[in-house]
Amino acid sequence: MKEKIVPEKGPKPAGPYSPGLRVNGFVFLSGQISADPHSGELVNDSIESATSRALENLKLVLEASGLSLNDIVKTTVFLRDMNDFAAMNEAYAKHFSDPPPARTTIQVARLPRDARIEIEAIAIDPHHKYPFSK
Repeated sequence: MKEKIVPEKGPKPAGPYSPGLRVNGFVFLSGQISADPHSGELVNDSIESATSRALENLKLVLEASGLSLNDIVKTTVFLRDMNDFAAMNEAYAKHFSDPPPARTTIQVARLPRDARIEIEAIAIDPHHKYPFSK
């Protein structure tokens, strides 16, 4: 069974998708860009601020599901410009404790609203009773 997750305080979906879906203890998080949840405006002044805003938007979806950034096991980062990789990496690292999630980073031709970055994630609910748990 799928449970739709839509944070009250987060950016609203711009199309026919769920910000998050809980399925069998996993939470699949749709890509988040750097949209400010209050104004709707993009935080695009620097890749560092855009990265932090995108991760904060993911955090809002996670909090709506009772989880945190520490429950993320995999992210995919879509960058408009791979020259931003080092600065993105530095800002990204500030949001995760050790061990950080597995990650893939890809340069793309264009992102929604001409954002500089989009980040999607998969989290796991540590309280879920998995069939393979001891």
